[in-house]
Amino acid sequence: MCAALTFEIDHACTATRARAGRITTRHGSFETPVFMPVATAAAMKGVTVAQIESTGSRMILNNAYHLMLRPTAERVANFGGSHEFMRWPHSMLTDSGGFQAWSMSDIVKLSEEGVRFRSFIDGSSIMLTPERSIEVQNLIGADIIMAFDDCPPSIAPQDDDEGDPAPQTDLDADGVPALARSRKRPSVTPAAHQQRLIEAVERTARWLERCKAAHRREADQSLFGIVQGGTDLSLRARSAALTTAVELPGYAIGGVAVGEGTAEIARVVEFTAPLLPPGKPRYLMGVGYERDIVAAVRAGVDMFDCVLPTRNGRKGYAFTRNGPVRLRNAAHTLDRGVLDPSCDCLACAGGYSRGYLRHLFMAGESLGGTLVSVHNLRHFQALMVDIRAAIREDAWSTFEARWPVLGSA
Repeated sequence: MCAALTFEIDHACTATRARAGRITTRHGSFETPVFMPVATAAAMKGVTVAQIESTGSRMILNNAYHLMLRPTAERVANFGGSHEFMRWPHSMLTDSGGFQAWSMSDIVKLSEEGVRFRSFIDGSSIMLTPERSIEVQNLIGADIIMAFDDCPPSIAPQDDDEGDPAPQTDLDADGVPALARSRKRPSVTPAAHQQRLIEAVERTARWLERCKAAHRREADQSLFGIVQGGTDLSLRARSAALTTAVELPGYAIGGVAVGEGTAEIARVVEFTAPLLPPGKPRYLMGVGYERDIVAAVRAGVDMFDCVLPTRNGRKGYAFTRNGPVRLRNAAHTLDRGVLDPSCDCLACAGGYSRGYLRHLFMAGESLGGTLVSVHNLRHFQALMVDIRAAIREDAWSTFEARWPVLGSA
């Protein structure tokens, strides 16, 4: 076990693969299964560190890609790392930046060396390699850092003029795959997409070896490897075998929740999680809806992160035990009730009515986004508290009855 991280399993559920435990890093301990809020650029928009702490959050995520571009990882290191920079005293994880490099940039070229992209800030050309990703994360100083992986879409993109831009696989003059963003989602044949997934699995394994060799802070930062493979279970098995062959403090399931439905996410996670070492943390990257989290916990996953609580909160979308509340709807204009009477967050315990919150959003007052974001963060932390209790008490039926939003999860 890496000295920078310890993982203890206190109880294993008798009816499922779920387990409750504790992870300890140099910045303290937190219980698992855990939900990690995302502070992308060393901040959560409109939410202070004290407010994050008030929700029960003791582990958060920073994004290496954003901090690498602004203010730069070197400047973050000059302040003593991101913990000191943003004044967060608890545990932290950084992702590698690879996913954002190709999903957020105007032009991206993928090669064995790494990913070349244009900065969304100033258009400059940047090369992100496994070595540079690890260097960036070493400078940022998170307790858990992620290997740099090749993360293609898990399902074959189809022509689509709506939504976010999607990557297009092509070859440049040197025969190197180039991923170019377009306003129109280009169609990719199933055969071409399958080949892309195979290449990604093999490349991710090669890059993991380079990441481990480049890691300079093993004494206080724990490197996790990532399993890829899309929705192809045979590729997931291949990737899991390659990834776990490298001795690491923990392992993650990547390339999930990027276009698949709930049933497909559950199928991939239920298959992949048991392939990861049982005595080490298992992290499902970027999955955030309640029923997806619960399904993954049942499969034996310990860690989760997602931007949904704060991103949706800023848009007036509140999560509750009974389902979502869309505060911009006129039905809430005269609503005197709080978002969730069972919630003890700043908004609900403070007595802020749905009618008042709706007013804040309609008037363009940023306080609305803050209050709903804090509520959403607390909602997910309360979910995790109940999940951990259900595991320890073998009380899944009682747990689900208290969370109608889970539906048929």
